[in-house]
Amino acid sequence: MNSDDADRDNRGSSTVVPYGSQRSSSTTVDGRFQRKALLFLSYQSLGYLFGDLSTSPLYVYQSIFAGKLQHIQNEEVIFGAFSLIFWTLSLISLLKYAIIMLNADDNGEGGTIALYSQLCRNAKFCLLPNHQASDEELSAYHKPGCSNRSIPPSPLKKFVEKHKRSKPALLLFVLLGACMAICVGALMPAISVLSSVEGLRIEAKITDNSMIPFISCVLLVGLFVLQHRGADKVAFMFPPIMILWLLSIFAVGIYNVITWNPRVYKALSPYYIYKFFSVTGKDGWANLGGVFLCVTGTEAMFADLGYYRQAPIRVSFCCVVYPCLILQYMGQAAFLSKNLSAVPISFYASIPDILFWPVFVVAALAAIVASQGVISSTFSIVQQCHAFECFPRVKAVHSRRWIHGQTYIPEINWVLLIISLVMTVGFGDKNHIGYAYGIASLIVMFVTTWLMSLVINIVRHQSLLLAIGFVLFFGSIEVLFLSSYCMKIPKGGWVPLVLSALFMVVMYAWHYGSRKKYLFDMHNKVSMKWILTLGPSLGIVRVPGLGLIYTELATGIPASFTHFLTNLPAFYQVVVFVCIKTVPVPSVPHKERYLIGRVGPKSFRLYRCIVRNGYKDVYSHENDFENELVMSIAEYIQLEAEGCSGSQEGSVDGRMAVVRTSGKFGTRLLMSESASGSEEGSSTSLPGALTVTSSKSPALKKLQSMYEQESPELNNRRRIRFELINTIYKDPRVKEELMELVEAKRAGAAYVIGHSHVKAKWNSSFLKQFTINLYSFLRKNCRSPAVGLNIPHICLIKVGMNYHV
Repeated sequence: MNSDDADRDNRGSSTVVPYGSQRSSSTTVDGRFQRKALLFLSYQSLGYLFGDLSTSPLYVYQSIFAGKLQHIQNEEVIFGAFSLIFWTLSLISLLKYAIIMLNADDNGEGGTIALYSQLCRNAKFCLLPNHQASDEELSAYHKPGCSNRSIPPSPLKKFVEKHKRSKPALLLFVLLGACMAICVGALMPAISVLSSVEGLRIEAKITDNSMIPFISCVLLVGLFVLQHRGADKVAFMFPPIMILWLLSIFAVGIYNVITWNPRVYKALSPYYIYKFFSVTGKDGWANLGGVFLCVTGTEAMFADLGYYRQAPIRVSFCCVVYPCLILQYMGQAAFLSKNLSAVPISFYASIPDILFWPVFVVAALAAIVASQGVISSTFSIVQQCHAFECFPRVKAVHSRRWIHGQTYIPEINWVLLIISLVMTVGFGDKNHIGYAYGIASLIVMFVTTWLMSLVINIVRHQSLLLAIGFVLFFGSIEVLFLSSYCMKIPKGGWVPLVLSALFMVVMYAWHYGSRKKYLFDMHNKVSMKWILTLGPSLGIVRVPGLGLIYTELATGIPASFTHFLTNLPAFYQVVVFVCIKTVPVPSVPHKERYLIGRVGPKSFRLYRCIVRNGYKDVYSHENDFENELVMSIAEYIQLEAEGCSGSQEGSVDGRMAVVRTSGKFGTRLLMSESASGSEEGSSTSLPGALTVTSSKSPALKKLQSMYEQESPELNNRRRIRFELINTIYKDPRVKEELMELVEAKRAGAAYVIGHSHVKAKWNSSFLKQFTINLYSFLRKNCRSPAVGLNIPHICLIKVGMNYHV
């Protein structure tokens, strides 16, 4: 019997164990589990998080000594370049990100959108519609230690909230960072793969300049096709590959230091930075962007924080990645100080001949693995922007089993592939691609620095001087690198500027059009008085079934509903207005996701369901959505009868309740999984259940069964049959309402979605017409809401609506 079994036996026996011994035993077990989890996440992060940063030695020295610096090479200049690399890594990667930025998480999530989300919750920055007071009651809305409302607002917060233009200005600034992050996802695979393949020029003696880009393009196509086919199938190999790569560059670095120039350790002194600029002058400043390439990929530490947490990332970086990179750059500097002519191929030239081919193969694999991680991060950025209504609808697929929460977006995958191929073929030179890549990465860091300064003061309630000090210290370093990159804009640096401008136009047009469409819906929603005048029947024929009307409104009756009724005066006996919205939190717990309420009097049988998602949640219309909706409405009906249906929302719709937090949730109705193709196929009732008969005619039942057999989407769904519990209800109207709900579910559900055609008003300005027309074009050519929600086409009803905004 091992020690763990013995501990379990001791806890389960009747022997009296001293309290201190029990606590010590459980603490030991918890400590072991935490250490194992820490080591496992650290191991995973080496494969996915640090790939970009770890492959930088392939091209950093070549980029520093490009152009005029090719003719200015001596030991002091080489040592100065290494000193710049060392202090840049230490100040940006180690101090800014590993020590400071990892503490600025949003409930465990990081990245540009996470910083923006924190600002939205703590100041009036948010431009998301449908905000409700109940959203602030979510458990993830206020982070402990950051929501002290007794602290008076800072002058910066007052100033920002006072000026209305600060909201769109901040959003544009955030979108700039997101657009540059997308550019990084396209440029990083190009430079990494091209740099890893260039080793063939040494051993394979390839002299044809077009051959290296051709081989790189083949690898890039395979890389993005692997994303499409499912990189998760080989994801278990990523950490071992990156660990092997880090160990290889670590060993090569130590070998070069010992073999070529052990005195290189003196270059750790910042004195050699002064010597570097005293020798190189203006040319050294112009090539300073090459030094910045040593920290590209550092942003991933913060952007992908939600997958690994702070402690594993710090352990991996401080104990493995940082020492390996420093020794590798030190080794290259030692080699170059004695082999000045090898600068254009410094990495592969510094590898001992006997190790060249193994290191070359590992380098190519490491470049592919690093690219996979960056591409996945790009998918995550796009998904988060879409959640904030700043990106057109795309299909997000959960394709990662190795790391929970990662997604794959087919449209973005092919766009990134095209950009990478164009860059590789168009430039064919890693220095020019490096200029573009460096500018994109630098602007992402610059945006993060400014957002972090706002978070320090507004969210963390630290002094304004501390926030200013943070932005001055790190911002000045980044501005210094940016000033150097301004010289490289004609040599490839223009690419991310043009691409980000295109992405920015698309993203802001989508946001602007979505907001105008929502305001139009708010202005034209139907008054409750008009609904009440129609009576319980709504002036139409109520037919058996459950009607789900999708709307962006969290209150009121959408105009699409009345538009439907005026054209077809019949509707389902139970109507649910479904609103799917984003709350500025990373993720909403499933128990808090559904907000249920009633619209109008009980006899109208009108309900509202608000589905609240975080910006990291990928909403898919799960097979169980209808079943959960029915259970939630049944729970709400019972809670309402018991007088505890939640907090008053202050709208004419009445009370809204988070019903899944009820201890009796799921027990109000009896459920069984139906084996037949239709829920009505079995007439056997469950024990203790009341028999609910369907009001559908036999002909309609037969027709429905035929349609369902022809639709594979419906055949794959679980068939849950609901029955009413045979018990005594204090109020007979509750029993009647529950029976109607069960009957409607059994008759089948239909989904009603507005089919919108958005136009700008005839007297709008040219800029507004262009923006709205672009938004309308994107709506027509991107994925429809029905596809995004995975709604079966056989159950879908579209209602045409014209919007003049």
